[in-house]
Amino acid sequence: MNIDRIVLAFAGSVVLISLALGYFVTAWWFLLTAFVGANLLQSAFTGFCPLAMILRKLGLKSGCAFPR
Repeated sequence: MNIDRIVLAFAGSVVLISLALGYFVTAWWFLLTAFVGANLLQSAFTGFCPLAMILRKLGLKSGCAFPR
């Protein structure tokens, strides 16, 4: 897997988990969903993603979305 796919899988997992926690535990977990969505939106325009930077330092292969 390249960095692009890992970032998308991680973001999707966090969104689903936070939705479940928001529904079953407390609505405050929906803030995590909003944070992930905002981070995905800003990375679409800027190309900056903290998770992609971490994965790149771990030596994973870059994809076309996060080439730097």
